[in-house]
Amino acid sequence: MQKAIIGKKVGMTQIFDESGKVVPVTVIEAGPCVVVQKKTTERDGYSAVQLGFQDVKESKLTKPELGHLKKAEVAPKKYLKEFRLEKAADMNVGDTVKADVFAAGEKVDVTGISKGHGYQGVIKRWGAQRTPTSHGGGPVHRHAGSMGSCSDPSRIFKGKIGAGQMGVEQVTIQNLDVVKVDAEL
Repeated sequence: MQKAIIGKKVGMTQIFDESGKVVPVTVIEAGPCVVVQKKTTERDGYSAVQLGFQDVKESKLTKPELGHLKKAEVAPKKYLKEFRLEKAADMNVGDTVKADVFAAGEKVDVTGISKGHGYQGVIKRWGAQRTPTSHGGGPVHRHAGSMGSCSDPSRIFKGKIGAGQMGVEQVTIQNLDVVKVDAEL
């Protein structure tokens, strides 16, 4: 069964499992999320719900965002995210989704924004090798090396590794174990 919730990473800690081994875990503040909008197959062509997370002052939102939330009679939310769910028809606008929809032992896919590393070279960004440091390998040893032939095709092919911004991109990690769910916090 599909389940979805919006959350925020709080930090990391360690937990002892049943066999006594120390397991590193990520602590996530998941929900409570409010159903802001419900999309149906008849009206929108697909079935989905839009969830809102984390209260925010009205002055932090634009007029269109405020109008969208007031139409649903929901307090202003910082994050809005749409999820296509099989049981979207069972949910109604204004319903609250809490962390207790998940249980310990379940597998989940987590999507988020990776940590930013700034402008990095090809060695750190893509794991490229350094060029030889002796036998005429100079003057630079941390550059990308050959970018391709020059006269034909007279360009660099797409996908060629190079220096640039590293991180701050959407990353999905699949099949993570839910170790513990605390609905009271």
